[in-house]
Amino acid sequence: MSPAVMTSLLPLCVSLLLMSGVGEAGKLLVVPMDGSHWFTMRSVVEKLIQRGHEVVVVMPEVSWHLGQSLNCTVKTYATSYTLEDLDRELLDFAKTQWKIREDSILSLSKSSAYNLFEIFFSHCRSLFNDKKLVEYLKENSFDAVFLDPFDMCGLIVAKYLSLPSVVFTRGIFCHYLEEATQCPYPPSYVPRNFLSFSDAMTFKERIWNHLTYLQERLLCSYFFKSILEIASEVLPKPVTLYDLFSHTSIWLLRTDFVLEHPKPVMPNMVYVGGINCHQAKPLLKEFEAYVNASGEHGIVVFSLGSMVSEIPEKKAMEIADALGKIPQTVLWRYTGSRPSNLAKNTILVKWLPQNDLLGHPKTRAFITHSGSHGIYEGICNGVPMVMLPLFGDQMDNAKRIETRGAGVTLNVLEMTSDDLANALKTVINDKSYKENIMRLSSLHKDRPVEPLDLAVFWVEFVMRHKGAPHLRPAAHDLTWYQYHSLDVIGFLLAIVLTVAFVTFRCCAFAWGKCFGKKGRVKKAHKSKVH
Repeated sequence: MSPAVMTSLLPLCVSLLLMSGVGEAGKLLVVPMDGSHWFTMRSVVEKLIQRGHEVVVVMPEVSWHLGQSLNCTVKTYATSYTLEDLDRELLDFAKTQWKIREDSILSLSKSSAYNLFEIFFSHCRSLFNDKKLVEYLKENSFDAVFLDPFDMCGLIVAKYLSLPSVVFTRGIFCHYLEEATQCPYPPSYVPRNFLSFSDAMTFKERIWNHLTYLQERLLCSYFFKSILEIASEVLPKPVTLYDLFSHTSIWLLRTDFVLEHPKPVMPNMVYVGGINCHQAKPLLKEFEAYVNASGEHGIVVFSLGSMVSEIPEKKAMEIADALGKIPQTVLWRYTGSRPSNLAKNTILVKWLPQNDLLGHPKTRAFITHSGSHGIYEGICNGVPMVMLPLFGDQMDNAKRIETRGAGVTLNVLEMTSDDLANALKTVINDKSYKENIMRLSSLHKDRPVEPLDLAVFWVEFVMRHKGAPHLRPAAHDLTWYQYHSLDVIGFLLAIVLTVAFVTFRCCAFAWGKCFGKKGRVKKAHKSKVH
């Protein structure tokens, strides 16, 4: 069959794939996470609602973005904190990122991030304290739980209700993803989180990678101590993090191998990177006017994500000074105080249509904090990036883009005005950056099924089949020494040693019989002569 025919049949195949579950509407429980995590998860939930499924979303009363209206049943529960408490902890956390680099589980457990996590972990205690809500969840016959594991609550709910779960995430802190899926991640070529290493590590980097792996094994249980205490209060018996993670039916991972380094994958790990990318829409009149006024030089889009509302004054002035050194018009999403030295080419806005601007042909570069949403919008639209990673997976995302020659990474703690200006001039004027990001964009878009359709299919799959036990590896049923085949190695070694010992004894015995007797005869003959 010709490629042209195959291409024309592809949309039909995708439609048939998704229509297979339309007649089997089910009941889905959704336990989301607040913040930018919800933006893409919401798109999957909305698609499932459109396809006729009965969806119940359980969320805290206090949140940043979860309160937006949904065309489904929404159940809320009271929290032990106010929105002011949440904003204050986020602000403390954000301020810390401009002072020190938290690039290990040890530094995270001692910083303001720990307090923010404790607030998120408290969700579950609040949920289960609402007896009326818990009773409602128990009375309804859900087919599955669709959850974000960041605050761990969805995992506890799934285990409490004995329901199959679909996890939607960029990744998991520490070693729990490979442990939960029983997928080997050899530290010889798979870099650990926060290290900003590529897969081609030097000897020194491999040493540090192994030490980080050991550090995770020792310290991660402390970081998640409070959520395990809550889980043990709610569930019939104490549990470990492995108990919570390992019963996940499908892992929907918001990345792909255009961004990630090649590594082993298990059959229940499905990559849906770029799920947040959409076809760029026509710009609003305000932004269209900015773009048109930029002339032949075009524009630069600048956003550090929804979690960064303010930048220290000195650093903001350095950034403003750098932006004034390029001829492009800069659209900077920023809600903090206006820098006094802001140049005429820089326009501050409280919100901007990021994907639509990146999709405009006059966009020359993208200054980003390297969150997964922004990175994939940059890839999808083929815009070279200047990356200012602050926390979490952002350092690793930035390293992967830089390794592929599609952007430049700067350390926000050390960069100067000249560093930022030179980085912008480099990615705009050096054609190789545009060529490399366009190549990544082409690779990313060359796929048989759109990420959103793939995510919807697998959620429905788990709902239809009440899980996916056929994708669960037998490794879960092995002890640690069986998994590493230490019992087999020991048994074979014992056989080899036994055979070697018996062979040695037989040879010694034969030697004694053959040569020992001859020696005694010679000795006896000599004594007779004397």
